[in-house]
Amino acid sequence: MATLTFLGAAGTVTGSKHLLEEGDRRILVDCGLFQGRKHLRERNWQPLPVAAASIDAVVLTHAHLDHCGYLPRLVSEGFRGRIFCTPGTADLCRIVLPDAGRIQEEDARYANRKGFSKHAPALPLFSESDALRALTQLQPLGFERAVNAVPGIEVMFTHTGHLLGAAAAHLRIDGGKTVVFGGDLGRYDRPVLRDPEPVSRGDVLLIESTYGNRQHVPDDEGAQLGAIVRETIERGGKLIIPSFAIGRVEEVLYRLRQLEADRAIPRVPVYLDSPMALQALHHYVSRSTELDDELHGSGRPIANFVTEHFQGVTTAQRSAELTASSVPAIVISSSGMATGGRVLHHLRRALPDPRHTVLFVGYQAPGTRGQLLVDGASEVKIHGRMVPVAARIARLDSMSAHADASEILRWLRGFEQPPSRTFIVHGEPPAAEALHAVIRSELGWTAHVASHLERVDI
Repeated sequence: MATLTFLGAAGTVTGSKHLLEEGDRRILVDCGLFQGRKHLRERNWQPLPVAAASIDAVVLTHAHLDHCGYLPRLVSEGFRGRIFCTPGTADLCRIVLPDAGRIQEEDARYANRKGFSKHAPALPLFSESDALRALTQLQPLGFERAVNAVPGIEVMFTHTGHLLGAAAAHLRIDGGKTVVFGGDLGRYDRPVLRDPEPVSRGDVLLIESTYGNRQHVPDDEGAQLGAIVRETIERGGKLIIPSFAIGRVEEVLYRLRQLEADRAIPRVPVYLDSPMALQALHHYVSRSTELDDELHGSGRPIANFVTEHFQGVTTAQRSAELTASSVPAIVISSSGMATGGRVLHHLRRALPDPRHTVLFVGYQAPGTRGQLLVDGASEVKIHGRMVPVAARIARLDSMSAHADASEILRWLRGFEQPPSRTFIVHGEPPAAEALHAVIRSELGWTAHVASHLERVDI
């Protein structure tokens, strides 16, 4: 009898970790960091219920930190197995994991310097060297190819359209039962990424529910984005776009390129102030055959993302100069929830000035600075100081990379017969419960909302 234990992304959208055990074989599907509220982030420091060294293999669905960011910690605690993922996921992990290690070390040094940690000395959750060791254990595996992750348990990947390389992981146990880990499900009929690939069968299914109680606004082909750009530039301001460095940046740039080509926005400087995002953009271009057909037919994939006055910002000095500049422009910088990174310097400068606009283009987790701003905060703390908010705060939900409730159901209807059990994960409780009710009422499936640390026989 195989078992599943939900070590993360159960009752919340973050920290994805699902432990599959069958006999003495253990596979961890996804190995993510908890992000957002303090009580969730504290889980990163708590020991796993099983020893890291006892896990035989890890399978990754994609390279967002809430799905892969705990890998360096797992390696530092003794995990020595292979980490199966798609080639695109491996490319992006080579960007995000060392960066996460550097941030952990920088945060620890800052805490020691300022003396605000409860621990003396403050230590990083993991180091850059831990991340580099984790990268040596990556085992890229192409889509639709089945290999043994451990003896007797095959793994295969299919496209989910959520991110470059993002996949559903199909684990077949001893040639019989198949467990499908849906990962994060992408959108239909969206630019840049291909549609989620249908799955015809699976005995057990784990499905995300980030927007299980929401419907995204219809795609307007960038009309709202264009209006925000025009209004901001007419006021003589900057448009600051906090964006996830991996994934969201590409759609923002694609839309801006289209709007400029259609003369729907003025030709102003567009800055991508994120070395990580610039590296990720390179991988999107080099793997354009994995994207929408329209992006790899021209022979020059980079042209889909570059406006006339596009500039990549790599150095801290150039970023500081850009922050101080008063020239109207569009600045895209990470992080997407305004929790850290270079975008905080832009926000600290822009928020008190009503000429500027701050545009959020993705999910804002509870407790994040981004969530406070979109909820109308009159001031927010940045770098230890309270910053008044006079700038316009806008939000575009249409760019979400997560399927909404209707799109999740559309994907589920691709199953030729219902899974014997469906577990709802990766969602706040209201969203998970709403999706649970819809799956039962519209599909008639047996479904269950997973709880943190719950263990079930499958």
